[in-house]
Amino acid sequence: MVTIMNEDPVNDPGCAWRKAAVSSNQVDGHPFFRFCRTALENIRAQGRYRQFTPLARQAERYPLYDQPETQATPSTPACPQDREVVVWSSNDYLGMGVDPVVVEAAIQAIHEHGAGAGGTRNIAGTSPVHTALEAEMADLHGKEAGLLFVSGYVSNQATLQTILSSMPGWICFSDRLNHASMIAGIKGARGSTTVIYEHNDLADLEAKLAAAPRDVPKLIAFESVYSMDGDISDIAGTCALARKYGAITYLDEVHAVGLYGDQGGGVSERDGVADQVDIIEGTLAKGFGVHGGYITATSDIVEYLRLSASGFIFTTALPPAVVAAALASVRLVRKDGWRRERMFERVNTFREKLRRAGIPFTMTPSHIVPIPVGDAQRCRELSDRLLNDYGIYATPINYPTVPRGTERLRLTPGPFHTDEMMDEMVTALSHLLRINDLAAQPVAAMA
Repeated sequence: MVTIMNEDPVNDPGCAWRKAAVSSNQVDGHPFFRFCRTALENIRAQGRYRQFTPLARQAERYPLYDQPETQATPSTPACPQDREVVVWSSNDYLGMGVDPVVVEAAIQAIHEHGAGAGGTRNIAGTSPVHTALEAEMADLHGKEAGLLFVSGYVSNQATLQTILSSMPGWICFSDRLNHASMIAGIKGARGSTTVIYEHNDLADLEAKLAAAPRDVPKLIAFESVYSMDGDISDIAGTCALARKYGAITYLDEVHAVGLYGDQGGGVSERDGVADQVDIIEGTLAKGFGVHGGYITATSDIVEYLRLSASGFIFTTALPPAVVAAALASVRLVRKDGWRRERMFERVNTFREKLRRAGIPFTMTPSHIVPIPVGDAQRCRELSDRLLNDYGIYATPINYPTVPRGTERLRLTPGPFHTDEMMDEMVTALSHLLRINDLAAQPVAAMA
């Protein structure tokens, strides 16, 4: 056995003097240290303290994961022994991240191109697979061009901030429930004005558009599938208002691409309105199961963002292996519709099992199945009991992701959840919800 010695005493946990190397500010009580302690105490008291559960995905047995034996840390709970876990909260909705074709594409690319991109897109970091994937995404959405970003968060933040900082007088009309990445981009724009309209309320949107000056640039930012509530926007109606009041439209299809439409182009493809949307943003990390974000639009818009968006310019490009895997995934999803069909069949089957068992859930028009809890502490406890007692992983969704009082488990049945897995989840929920006196809640319906 070869023993590797740490020759860096600063980073060697065995160095006795390392613990003494404490910031003088910490010793003196800098206000930020005190702020952190108080903030953490408040988060714990509110039941919002989050821990990450280390899970190793089993590629050939997805949605089964291995949870290794783990010692407790501030950020991770203890696990007394290795165990197998069924995951019900993955955003890899179709299991594309473990598809053999997708995995093999990544392996081949890493052998050909190495582990990393080697630079930004402007500094030797653009490979043929980058440009091929951008063309593929543009074609998927019927747009002239596409642009890759390192994540869906960055594609939203960088694009919106850049557009809304481009000319004086911009007014951004933003749906109240837009994702944090969209909000970050909107807030980060210099000199723009933000008008928030009520969620999926076209009457409120029109009233606010009508009240705005007609001769200023306007942008409407909204999503297709809202990931926490699972509801879907009226894209055609929003685009009609944009045309009426001289606005451009920015649509986040993150939780819809791969899942909706004949080729997985999202709700805008399903509804036949993609050509009415000016900018379509999406991710490669959910329905396509890999990593990265993108936007598609006219060539002029894409070129302007390529040359102006700091979140694109000043970051290392996505590794070619990741891009190659994403390209293989997108092409598979476009060609084979059985994954989408199977996912929705599984969602409907699971909802029927919940209904028969009298388990409360929110009926949505999408693939997302929320289980309402309404209390942060109980939501956390319910998630912990599912994992510890039943080997079932279901993420608790608490504030600030959702408003206080609307805490829930967010379940995402996929093509590979079996009837047996569903029956085990229903049995576990029936028992735990009865203990928590939650079973009396009615099934919530959404229009």
